[in-house]
Amino acid sequence: MPSSLPTFQIGIVGFTGYSGAEAIKILSRHPNCEPVLLEHRADSDPSKILRKSSIRRAPATPEGIESAGIHAVLLATAPEVSMDLAPKFLNAGAIVIDLSGAFRLQTPDRYKHWYKEEHTAPGLFAQAVYGLPEYNRDQIRNARLISNPGCYPTAANLAIRPLVAAGIVDPKAGIVCDAKSGVSGAGRKASLKTSFCEVTENFSAYSILRHRHIPEVLQTSGIEESAFSFTAQLIPIERGILESIYFRTARQATAADILAIYQRQYANEPFVRLYEAGHVPDLHAVQHTNFCDIGLAADPITGRAVVISAIDNLVKGAAGQAIQNLNLTLGLPETAGLL
Repeated sequence: MPSSLPTFQIGIVGFTGYSGAEAIKILSRHPNCEPVLLEHRADSDPSKILRKSSIRRAPATPEGIESAGIHAVLLATAPEVSMDLAPKFLNAGAIVIDLSGAFRLQTPDRYKHWYKEEHTAPGLFAQAVYGLPEYNRDQIRNARLISNPGCYPTAANLAIRPLVAAGIVDPKAGIVCDAKSGVSGAGRKASLKTSFCEVTENFSAYSILRHRHIPEVLQTSGIEESAFSFTAQLIPIERGILESIYFRTARQATAADILAIYQRQYANEPFVRLYEAGHVPDLHAVQHTNFCDIGLAADPITGRAVVISAIDNLVKGAAGQAIQNLNLTLGLPETAGLL
């Protein structure tokens, strides 16, 4: 049956990148949204990567936003581009959902510390809402600027935050997050590191102890940097993130005890799936979906526990979560276009 809800025009900047192309794919099947390709540079040719090149197009300018009747814009762009375009589109009356790290870290000083660059739109931090629906749903509904979380922090925070809040993690022992991602997480721009000959039959770690996604986990899950070790690793597959999270319990706890914490937290969440104690997800379970799958194992005698959190980095880690946020801001069913 056709939907009785209105149809919204959704602009996408950066549609030739992997996250932007994923957003087009989801919006093209969305019952209440239509994608509009917003061209902001000379090489923004959709025919390069999109089978459907007949999608409506408009210039990525305030005038283009207004003339095309754009309700919301997804910025699948680099942080510096988002900082330039976000204020212009907000002033043109559009909701902005930014998939870059431009507005995730709450202050320009934190941004400069982790991204090693000056922030050029610091005035927007006050209105930016961190777009993790499982924790910020009410704020997202009323936001005009949403900062979509990073892919690694999405998987990490959904796994870590309930445990820290419940006091089950021994803070003195710390938390270790061993994260592995498919190559699409590095973006579409050509580089030696992500070329076929470098990636295939290889496995490498990068940005050790200084990955720019670390502060998102710290500020969202409420842990100190000294208690959190994070290592990102590149594996030779197209998409998917699997994180193995190691910690010691603050008190004796079985896997069933820890699972009960997750069950209380996520009982009504449409995109978090929990596994029975002792069972864990793999990447095949989440690829091409907006789900975060969580499983765990624990030894109550030694206090050791391991949580496995898996997502698709292009969907729940990027475009899918952006559209989950979009649905909330537009008053649509949160799962629209995603299930």
